[in-house]
Amino acid sequence: MRFPSLFRRASHDMAIDLGTVNTVVYVRDRGIVLNEPSVVALETRDGVSRVRAIGADAKLMMGKTPDNIRTIRPLRDGVIADIEVAEQMIKHFIGKAHGGHSRLPRQPNMAICVPSGSTMVERRALRQAATKAGAAKVFLIEEPMAAAIGAGLPVTEPVGAMVVDIGGGTTEVAVLSLQGLAYSTSVRVGGDKIDDAIASYIRRKYSLMIGEATSERIKLTIGTAKRPERKAGETMRVKGRDLVQGVPKEIEVSESEVAEAIAEQIGQIVQTVLMALEQTEPELAADIVDQGIVMTGGGSLLRRIDEVLASATGLPVVIADDALICVALGAGRALEDKEFSGVLLAG
Repeated sequence: MRFPSLFRRASHDMAIDLGTVNTVVYVRDRGIVLNEPSVVALETRDGVSRVRAIGADAKLMMGKTPDNIRTIRPLRDGVIADIEVAEQMIKHFIGKAHGGHSRLPRQPNMAICVPSGSTMVERRALRQAATKAGAAKVFLIEEPMAAAIGAGLPVTEPVGAMVVDIGGGTTEVAVLSLQGLAYSTSVRVGGDKIDDAIASYIRRKYSLMIGEATSERIKLTIGTAKRPERKAGETMRVKGRDLVQGVPKEIEVSESEVAEAIAEQIGQIVQTVLMALEQTEPELAADIVDQGIVMTGGGSLLRRIDEVLASATGLPVVIADDALICVALGAGRALEDKEFSGVLLAG
């Protein structure tokens, strides 16, 4: 099915990768114009809550707010958890993407990325939030398809391609061919669960409580999916609150310890990929042997995760260029190019 009116509209139309951790906005004919944390800070005064900050400004407040301010993520596991706050966040990002104008010349059409495993209720919540935020027409595109288009895979051809998209809330695994998902599955394991695992490990081993921002920083600095050849590997200093004495404390954490902390989450991702390969039709599997597996999403940038996946599957594994923004790039390209119009889901 094609949507000819979609392609005649002016350049206000946009594609949004509304992620658990980051929101990336693509505007027609301009490309990626915004990439900010999906965080909202709410201030409560006299029993009434109002938005204090959104995006990067709100993330700076995480774990450092007084009692009357709380920071929340309106999306969890890739889907909307708080529809009213999500609506305000989308509206803010739309305005910021268009140079800070709260009133646009017209309502834009939007393509919004959704996890392939999301329910009809979850998809309806996304449509509702985007419509209330000012969208004229909302199209959905499944994240693995958007990631494949963004990574430059031949999704319109009769050739099998496998994508592993590791986001903040979910890992999407899909085999694609002829603008469709021949097989897709997802597991609600991503960057957030990896951060949680690091924080839990440090709490258990060192009786030290650390915040979300600190565990994320550990992951980005010395995080690895595979134990280093050297016994401990790189190390970094970590500060938090001692749970025994109740005072601030600093410890040293090693690369090897981080690999141990997140082994279970990496194992779940690998098992999901293996399960997808088991369910793939033989002809498509033959194409994947030639093409290999393409990884996208922020989680694919975790060191040595491609090595772990290649070792488990026996297939070549490639991390896509622009892995962090592949999904938004693909959704934007689907919005602009008639060749991909069949992947947009109207409703």
